[in-house]
Amino acid sequence: MQFILVTYDIENDRRRTKIHKVLEGYGVAVQYSVFECFVSDEDYAGLRIRLRKLMDPKHPADSIRYYHLCRGCVEKVDIDGTRPFEVASPFIIS
Repeated sequence: MQFILVTYDIENDRRRTKIHKVLEGYGVAVQYSVFECFVSDEDYAGLRIRLRKLMDPKHPADSIRYYHLCRGCVEKVDIDGTRPFEVASPFIIS
């Protein structure tokens, strides 16, 4: 299992909404275009395939980025505000 921060910048409203809906099945939206996901290797591979099909690689503004965070990095997440860290994971966040 891995913790991944997924960000995207998609210019087209329709494609952006479709990408957002797919990501809702894999993680928690912390901003409209930023998701925290705790996924298996298989789910991660499937997610990337699904998202690639929805983006337009010919459009220079379309991009999706996947940031893999190790356990130590996840434990160091600092949050200002009242929204809790919501990703269900085997990591112990203290």
